[in-house]
Amino acid sequence: MPTPEEVRLRFNILGPIEGWSNGTRLRLGGIIQKRVLATLLMEPGKVLPISRLIEAAWEEEPPPTAPHQVRKAVADLRRRIPGGARVLLTDGPGYRVADERCEIDLSEFGLLIRKSKQTASEGRTAEAAEMLRGALALWRGPVLSGGGGPVVEAAATSIDERRLTAAEQLFELRLGLGEAAELVVEIRELVQQYPLRESLRGQLMIALYRSGRQAEALEEYGRVRVLLVEELGIDPGPHLTKLYEGILRESPDLTGPEPAGPDLTGPEPAAARGLPVVLPAEPPSTLPYDLADFTGRDRELAEILRAAEDGGEQGPQIVAIDGMGGCGKTSLAVRAAHRLAPEYPDGRLHIDLRGYTPGDQPVTAGMALDSLLRALGFPGTLIPDDVPARIALWRATLAGKRLLILFDNAADAGAIRPLLPATPGCLVIVTSRARLVDLDGARWISIGVMPPQDSAMLVAKTLGARRVAAEPEAAAELARLCGHLPLALRIATARLRNRPRWTLQYLAERLRDETRRLDELSSGARSVSATLRLSYQALDEECRHAFATLALHPGSDMDIHAAGALLGSGARDAENLLEMLLDVHLVQQPEIGLYTFHDLVRSFAQSLLDEAGEDSGAVERLLGYYLTATEVACDLLYSGRRRRSTGIPPSTAELPDLATTERARKWFLREQSALLAAVTLAERRGHDRYVVCLARNLVFQLNDLGLLEEFGELSRVAVAAAGRLQDLALLGVSLSNLAVAGWKLGRLTEGLEAARESRDVAIRLGDLHTRAHSESILGQFNSLLGEFSDALGHMETAIAHERDLGIPRAEAESLTILSTLYEQWGRYEEARDAALRSAALSRRLGQHEGLPGAITDLAFAHVGLGAYEEADRCLAEARELYGDAGNEVNLALTLALSADVDDLLGRPPREPDQAELALALMRANSSPLRRAKVENMVGRLRRRQGDVVAALALHTHAHELSSSLSYRIEEAYALAGMADALGDTPDAVRHRVAAEELFAGMGVPEGRRRGHG
Repeated sequence: MPTPEEVRLRFNILGPIEGWSNGTRLRLGGIIQKRVLATLLMEPGKVLPISRLIEAAWEEEPPPTAPHQVRKAVADLRRRIPGGARVLLTDGPGYRVADERCEIDLSEFGLLIRKSKQTASEGRTAEAAEMLRGALALWRGPVLSGGGGPVVEAAATSIDERRLTAAEQLFELRLGLGEAAELVVEIRELVQQYPLRESLRGQLMIALYRSGRQAEALEEYGRVRVLLVEELGIDPGPHLTKLYEGILRESPDLTGPEPAGPDLTGPEPAAARGLPVVLPAEPPSTLPYDLADFTGRDRELAEILRAAEDGGEQGPQIVAIDGMGGCGKTSLAVRAAHRLAPEYPDGRLHIDLRGYTPGDQPVTAGMALDSLLRALGFPGTLIPDDVPARIALWRATLAGKRLLILFDNAADAGAIRPLLPATPGCLVIVTSRARLVDLDGARWISIGVMPPQDSAMLVAKTLGARRVAAEPEAAAELARLCGHLPLALRIATARLRNRPRWTLQYLAERLRDETRRLDELSSGARSVSATLRLSYQALDEECRHAFATLALHPGSDMDIHAAGALLGSGARDAENLLEMLLDVHLVQQPEIGLYTFHDLVRSFAQSLLDEAGEDSGAVERLLGYYLTATEVACDLLYSGRRRRSTGIPPSTAELPDLATTERARKWFLREQSALLAAVTLAERRGHDRYVVCLARNLVFQLNDLGLLEEFGELSRVAVAAAGRLQDLALLGVSLSNLAVAGWKLGRLTEGLEAARESRDVAIRLGDLHTRAHSESILGQFNSLLGEFSDALGHMETAIAHERDLGIPRAEAESLTILSTLYEQWGRYEEARDAALRSAALSRRLGQHEGLPGAITDLAFAHVGLGAYEEADRCLAEARELYGDAGNEVNLALTLALSADVDDLLGRPPREPDQAELALALMRANSSPLRRAKVENMVGRLRRRQGDVVAALALHTHAHELSSSLSYRIEEAYALAGMADALGDTPDAVRHRVAAEELFAGMGVPEGRRRGHG
């Protein structure tokens, strides 16, 4: 038996994975062992963490035992490989291959490539070519035979790119040695595998030309030109074009044995020596052609041109254009690039990164840099193999230059960053369907559909002004039916040009049929319907059904759990189906875990519901899922909320992880639009019970976010649905919510009526919970209307019921209303006591969301009693509790009172001014009641500070708001404030008399009118 030192190990991964020990092939185990080993061998000597090996070993979701299985696989490999413990080493958090103890064909390949470059630079071309032949001979097929899984395959793609580059280098050396005819077959084989590779086409053209086959060389250029135009919409690059022109005129430069471009036997490239790089005499330009009938986008175009003028001082200027597919991002970017071209004399480059191109993989950084460097004049032999070296060469080349670079169709910021120049002077324009918010330093310009006037101009320009003038109304309708989307407009007008007998009105009539609209939007090769239908028909029956059913989802994005509910499957099964649809570009993935339909694709999918057969239970499954999920989220987020019977069994659909308040809050925020749309869907489909119950859960979130208009509208929809159901329990709850919305929005008449109805329904049912809530709201309304005695009766009834029922959260909220009532009434001791009780209950509940409001109410009472230091301590605690994410309506009140107390204590205003912050918060909020109160408070403060102009403006606006809402106490304070600001004038006297009448009518004692005087 040989000793460990005598064992000769070799591993081959450039083909099927192999392990050899002294000429004997090793059995390496199963698929997990082979993938783990291959991943380690592709980065010999480097420590790979367990997480990386898990990603490589499993194509889909790894099992919970994956870390253990990886460790077990390494242990198994160590047993199978002689001296394996010395080859597969544990190092910190992971494993590495001790490459000094074994031979690896990939390492040998890299070594031969490096030696070949060095040898070529020394002028020994034939030896360099032999080294390249040896390197390429190591390949026995695709890396790991294509069975490595997604992670390994991604690395294999990079390795394969190195093989292709080595082959190009070998062809260039052999051409330089005078070979020609014998190369044609070899180069053509690679061209068939990589038909868009311009460098290979150029080498084939040279080999054909030097073999006396000039016509075939020219024909080869024609083939690649047609292919590039059809596939990418671009012409061949400048070097291939110059080669074509040279062959056409039989340039003597092409007949010699020396390869085109820089001499391989000469000195190192300038960039490699750190010297300035001289670009070709003629600046390269690979921009696509500018559309002659480009229309509109004047604002966006002007913004791009302005952004280009504001060049970065430390790096390149980056302008990024985002928008949905078909909105004309590329056309706009190309127009801007042509307009700016004279400002960039060193070149204008374009590359399609194919981030959203159906059927294509995104262009890797290595491939993109290879194309860009070749466009700048570098032959393949001078372009490094590894990506970091290519980045360094690219950035060194651009130093001190002024180039415009258009990166089209980027999938993410990661695709852009390696391609960015490192120095100022260059302009980078990026287009993407997604806003790449993590592309630092970018100036973003979002574009959507065209304005109607621009749509009309585009129709006129593409169809002809005379034809449009004959049917102006039909032209406008045509634009509307195309959704003002440039792609759809161009297809529609192209159809009309191809059918001169059709009128605009005729095509508009055809487009009115939504089930046929996409089929109508086709012209020549550009047919949205045909493209989508081909993708759809390629699906199996299960995927077709899923595609149509998922279009029932009412939101813009859906996660795998909502999709699983619609499909009646598990979340992972739904994800598999969505991934299949993603593969054929029938859905998009805006971010991991979320899927969305392009607008045109959604229309197409919805048109298939009859054809595919709609799943009759899909909508109800989705609604049930959303109801159950929101119940769970509300229980976590809104402590003390009472669970009510919905009459709907819990959903059996798989729920997302809502185990913590943070996860529940994130889910609720993300799904908010979809949940609102789900209520609309339920209403449209006649699922009234879902309308009511979903709305009840949603209003908690809307109220918390201050989305009061949505809160009000949803409450009205719920009341109507509960009425149709004739379910008094649900009606009482819905009316109660509508009453709260009316109070917060200042719609007192609607809210008061809803509160009374809710109370009456609750009394009929004996529902003390709803009655207590309704009594509390009635107390609030009567307080706003200045009916303080009636308000007190309602509040005492509400608090008694809430105490008897044992619902401390509701009792705490009612006590804050009672404290405010007493404070407005001038009964400050009682206001203090109520606020103290509310705060105590809130603390007992674990400082729920009502605590800072209760403490602020306590501060108001202290101010009324003249205890300013106590008020100051309360306000400091309230501000800390609110933090940066407090309810803006309540926070504004706290900030305004803080500014007031600071002034009463003789302190200068804080930085930033708390009063101005409060006003800013209220200007952005839809609560007119709270705004009137805050403006009165700040108005009084400004008057004391001597700014009577600001005080008068604030009190005047507060008076407009409060009088329109019958908010009596703040109407009185506004009038008193206006009188004080106006001084000794007739208007001041009139306002003061009116204020006194209001105060007296509400029973506020003269000495207790804190805001007056």
